[in-house]
Amino acid sequence: MDHSTLLGSIGCAALPLLTVCYLTLCWIAPFRRCRACGGTGLIRRRFGRTFRTCRRCDATGLRLRYGTHLINEALRIHRDGNR
Repeated sequence: MDHSTLLGSIGCAALPLLTVCYLTLCWIAPFRRCRACGGTGLIRRRFGRTFRTCRRCDATGLRLRYGTHLINEALRIHRDGNR
């Protein structure tokens, strides 16, 4: 077995493990800090020293993770299919 096939097999084995770890993180901590406001809920205006509320997170400073969106959608489809 040469180095390229060994590296490829390690990568293929690591991908499912990383996916399971990320989905577990989404299940335990479904929210992340908002990137637009840095988790504060406020954004500085262009001119002056005033702030406005962040529209992306509705001034909470938290956003749902992408994986959490996928989990919620899968659960919704499963729930709607079993009614």
